[in-house]
Order: sequence, then structure tokens, then C-alpha cells
Amino acid sequence: MSKKLQNIKAIQQMLDGSHKFQSKKTVGFSDAESTAKKNEKHQPGDTWEETDSVSGITYIFEQRDGFRIKKTKNSDVLQSVRDEIRSFPNCPKETCTCISQKNYKHPLNDKMRKIHGMCFDCVIDTEHELKKQGKYDEYERNKIRENALAWLKSAESDVELLKASYTEAMKFVTNSDGQTETWAAKMTPEEFEANIQKQFDKFKEDFIKKLNGETTDDTIKQD
Repeated sequence: MSKKLQNIKAIQQMLDGSHKFQSKKTVGFSDAESTAKKNEKHQPGDTWEETDSVSGITYIFEQRDGFRIKKTKNSDVLQSVRDEIRSFPNCPKETCTCISQKNYKHPLNDKMRKIHGMCFDCVIDTEHELKKQGKYDEYERNKIRENALAWLKSAESDVELLKASYTEAMKFVTNSDGQTETWAAKMTPEEFEANIQKQFDKFKEDFIKKLNGETTDDTIKQD
């Protein structure tokens, strides 16, 4: 290749950043130390830490027979959090085998965990035992009450969101130039309290009375 062509090639490499002088890596002390650690001989069972010089992430290595296991330093903490989230705290530990079962991730297990804190099989066993003891009716009433109160709490949150959307002015971006348009609030906080909030508070009062088996204004009118 002629010298002229070599110069053109060198200029092109410099323009796209691939010239050897641009891509040459300078090895510093940390790189050398990291390389030395990677090349260090370890026996099966040895564990050690290495920090990536670029990302700054610390990894834990464990030497096995013929290979190494690599994981991030906080992976054990994250795994314990995941295990806690997926756990079934109310399952009888001496009899429950849901974790070792292949259907551990079955949708019914997830559904029952949210409601009862137990896997589906343990819910069935527990309810069967309560029926044998004559305690199932009380158990069912308590569950209905818990679900009703949870729904009421969710409804209270919805009213708070409704209050914010009705009583606060809203601003929207109307075009690519960033121009905005402001919409006035639908009602004042006082108007919301006098109408929507007052009606919901009355509904909540009657709801709790009915849940407790107490007399409400609607019951008196029906009588």
C-alpha cells in the first residue's frame, strides 16, 4: 500500500475514533491489581470480592471445582427481600410443602397469599379443619368484615384523588412549542366538602353501621 493511501486510511481512522493512538488503553494500577486478582489461583470453596473499575460494582466470587460463581455483593439481600415478598407467612410450616412444589407459582397460590397469607392447599386444609370444629361461620364473617373494611379504605383513597382533581387547577402542554393551557378547578375545596365529601362521609357511617349490625336511617325508613 502506498504511503499516500496509508495516510488517507490513518486520517479516516482518526475521524471515526478507531486509530491505534486513540483506542490504545493505558493500564493503571487499579487495572493491574484487578488483572492480578482475576489471575490469582483459588481453591474450591474460596470466596473473594472484586470491584469493576468501570462500573464501580462490587462482585462476590466463589470458586467451585472447575468453575466460579459470580454475583453482586447485595444479591443475598435482594434475594431475601424477594423470598419475603413471595412467602406465605400463615402457612403451617410443619405441613406446608408449597415452596418445594412445582406449582409454587400457580395463580391460585398468589391469589390466596394476598387474601390469607397462605397457599391454596393450606387455605383448603385450614377451612376444612374449621368446619370440623364448628368455627367456620365465625371465620367467614371475620373474613367478610376484613374484606369490606379493606374496600372502604380503598374508597377513601379514591375520594382523596377525586378531591385533588376537582379542586386543583390543571395545566396542559398544548403544542410542540411548549405553550400551556390552564383549566380552572371544577369546584372550590369548600364546595367539595359540602357536596361530595359530605355524601361519602354519610355513606361511610351507614356502611360501618351495617357491617356492625346496627340500625341506619335507611333501615328506619324501610320499617
